[in-house]
Amino acid sequence: MRPVRLPSDLLSAMVAHARTTYPDECCGFLIATQDPTEPASPRAIVAVEPAPNEFEGERRRRFLLRPEELAAAERRVEGTDRVVAGFYHSHPDHPARPSTFDRDHAWPWYTYIVLGVTASGLDGVGAFELDPDHGEFGPVGLAVEPTADSGSGKVSKTLRGA
Repeated sequence: MRPVRLPSDLLSAMVAHARTTYPDECCGFLIATQDPTEPASPRAIVAVEPAPNEFEGERRRRFLLRPEELAAAERRVEGTDRVVAGFYHSHPDHPARPSTFDRDHAWPWYTYIVLGVTASGLDGVGAFELDPDHGEFGPVGLAVEPTADSGSGKVSKTLRGA
């Protein structure tokens, strides 16, 4: 399982997204650079892309990203050194760890970032990956790093607004 590097401005963007949808869950895509020569290196998230929560029931405890949304996100990064490397979503008033429902609908290889949010803001953040051999989520290292200052060129960006 690969550790994750996340610029602080992207964490802030995910938290802002979660706060706008609270008390419902938010969701979106994690975009990372792909280095085929270093498959075991930390996964460097370079953009987040908010997506609509398409769950047709109680959105306070569930989210759904439609397959066509994932396909569109993959098309947007096609031909670049970027990949859709995972997903993020919020857990309003619940811990920042995957639920049984999350596990039952997850895919191996992808990174899952879960934000625990309350009415007053972020209450925790965790990164996870599904172990394909055991069908369980395992925590992965998450390093939230300072964002490069605008004078040296911004390292990361949000691909589209919430």
